[in-house]
Amino acid sequence: MEKKEWYFEYEIKTNRPGILGDISSLLGMLSINIITINGVDEGRRGMLLLAQNEYQIVRLESILRTMDTIKIIKLREPKLRDRLAVRHGRYIQRDADDKKTFHFTRDEIGLLVDFMSEMFKKEGHKLIGIRGMPRVGKTESIVAASVSANKRWLFVSSTLLKQTVRDQLIREEYRSDNIFIIDGVVSTNRASERHWQLVREIMRLPAAKVIEHPDIFVQNSEYSIDDFDYIIELRHHPEEEITYELVQNQFFPESDLDGFDF
Repeated sequence: MEKKEWYFEYEIKTNRPGILGDISSLLGMLSINIITINGVDEGRRGMLLLAQNEYQIVRLESILRTMDTIKIIKLREPKLRDRLAVRHGRYIQRDADDKKTFHFTRDEIGLLVDFMSEMFKKEGHKLIGIRGMPRVGKTESIVAASVSANKRWLFVSSTLLKQTVRDQLIREEYRSDNIFIIDGVVSTNRASERHWQLVREIMRLPAAKVIEHPDIFVQNSEYSIDDFDYIIELRHHPEEEITYELVQNQFFPESDLDGFDF
């Protein structure tokens, strides 16, 4: 029987020396291997485990529930957020009301890159929106995640180095393993109908598409926020408000857009 991974997270109720040793010894007696261990929140630890069968996990849970020094938070097959929490020592913050919206700050760029990279590795259509103020690192994070996922990225519209507004692709670029990057502001303010026709073609591809400024994008297209699989919000600090007043109320001349990362 093939071994299977499990995620175990617990909260320390009574902090005393030797708790981790007790748990490690218990796992050893049950022939369950520890793959990775890390603190994932204040007073909590997370572990990726490898077990031969589910019965070992059932026995583990029954014994753990007799221990008064810890509280089991999660014992399940690992999700992406679990794996990233153990890897980075912190959980991705998820919106309480909108489960497809995830929050990051500038000092969590590494976590964001890993998160997007794992999404990019999965085949098929994915529509990802990313919100954020100027120069917070949106485009750079997308490119870094593409590199991490060993995928090629294509700017359909962008202002990273020089304003890009494409209205056609060459045959080799219509690949489902490419990452297509669209800036909602540039596409709205500078694009022709040929560009929007290209956008529609790309949206039908079974590939990952990342839209910067998704709110501006949906206001000026036939798409809606409900079409997005994930929404990422990137801030300089947790209290920063993401606003679009500047780009909504002013039509930027091309010289102002060049080299400006919204």
